Amino acid sequence: MPDIAQQLAYVRNEEEPILPAPRGRRRGIAALAASLFSSIPNAIMTLIGIALIVLLLPPIIRWAFIDAVWTADGREACAAPGAGACWAFVKAKFGQFMYGRYPIDERWRVDVTTLLLIAGLAPMAIPRVPYKRENAAYLLGVFPFVALILLTGGNFDVSGAALWGVVAVGCLAAGLVALFATSDPSVAGVRMVAAAAAVLGFVALGWSIVSQAPSIAFGLSLPALAFIVFAAVSLICAAATVHFGHGGRGLKALLPTALVVLVVVVLLLVLRTDFGLTWVETPLWGGLLVTLVISIVGMVGSMPLGILLALGRRSKLPVVRFISIAFIEFVRGVPLITVLFMASVMLPLFLPPGVNFDKLLRALIGVTLFTAAYMAEVIRGGLQAIPRGQYEGASALGMGYWQSMRLIILPQALKIVIPGIVNSFISLFKDTSLVLIIGIFDLLGIVQANFSDSNWVSPSTPATGYVFAALVFWIFCFGMSRYSIYTERRLDTGYRR
Repeated sequence: MPDIAQQLAYVRNEEEPILPAPRGRRRGIAALAASLFSSIPNAIMTLIGIALIVLLLPPIIRWAFIDAVWTADGREACAAPGAGACWAFVKAKFGQFMYGRYPIDERWRVDVTTLLLIAGLAPMAIPRVPYKRENAAYLLGVFPFVALILLTGGNFDVSGAALWGVVAVGCLAAGLVALFATSDPSVAGVRMVAAAAAVLGFVALGWSIVSQAPSIAFGLSLPALAFIVFAAVSLICAAATVHFGHGGRGLKALLPTALVVLVVVVLLLVLRTDFGLTWVETPLWGGLLVTLVISIVGMVGSMPLGILLALGRRSKLPVVRFISIAFIEFVRGVPLITVLFMASVMLPLFLPPGVNFDKLLRALIGVTLFTAAYMAEVIRGGLQAIPRGQYEGASALGMGYWQSMRLIILPQALKIVIPGIVNSFISLFKDTSLVLIIGIFDLLGIVQANFSDSNWVSPSTPATGYVFAALVFWIFCFGMSRYSIYTERRLDTGYRR
């Protein structure tokens, strides 16, 4: 044994050679040399890049800063020989670039809306700030209506028929929810009556909308009154189901539905209230205001629609899967310009006489639906990346479909596809410039419109305007990109090894 131990023993007679530090741990000039001159092709590309910087950077600096015109009252200074960027043009038109043709005396409302948005977004973006749920409720439930009142002026023409319609829809929805939540077979007859009332109520509602029947009482037409009656019958049958069927689940389902109806009615009453603000039509909106409105509404609206479409495409119900696939493939098969053109020009042709929507609202709907189709495919990729064991584990815990999706599957899927989601948001933010095709002047559109001002016509004015618009777009897109990278690292969505 001692001989074997001596044979296996190893005694170092000299020091190990000093090896270079790993590439990831190098600092300063060593790290720069290792990354830029690690191989012959890499060194060649580095030299070409340095040559391009030397050739292009000095003229750009001279044009943008040294020879630039910073202050001027008109085109004379910008049109002088050797003049660079005409930043005086941007300074003179900055108000229009930000607000469009929004009245100058009312622009404080846009500023207040922006501050309210930042006040809600900043706590949501900072992980350490508490009360995330309350912040989300403010951003998604309170802020949109406050912003709508501030930007437009409020005092909407909300008729009593609309309020009655919301109450009727809420009663009918509460009845259906309670009925489906109660599974006692002893109340099958009551369930049949409620189901029939629901069907007839929706038929009456459709008839009221399509036929535009005249009002006969309380500002309501005969079909609308019939719809309210059927909704009330559905609600009464739901109460009977809960009472006779001992459906505690049905009673619990009625409470949140009633709360939603109450909130909607209160919001409609708020919208029809006169706050003393001057009415500002959406055709007067423009510039960065329109860009942010379209992009934010598109982002917020496309996210839940994309999730529902992704789940619908993976659904086991043939009808739901077919409708989801048809919508996604149709929207993805046409360009956004076509969708905007259809929403702005073709949609009014299919509406009843006298019924019309605001042009900006039609653009918002078109952009939201278009982005939702692409968002659905991004989210579907995340759902397919979740191992089958996660679904089986949720089922083993006794979770239903929606509960497992909300608590187990979707949180993991959404973390995986954060880069794809942010990429869709960035594309949406840049695609807002396409609304110019339907006569809505976003940031780029209002910049182009001011090129025709004879007081500022010069060779450098268009280039300066485009550079300014590109800089604004880059700031927002780069900010979204960096924050998504920060979120990925914080959540460790890359599954680093």
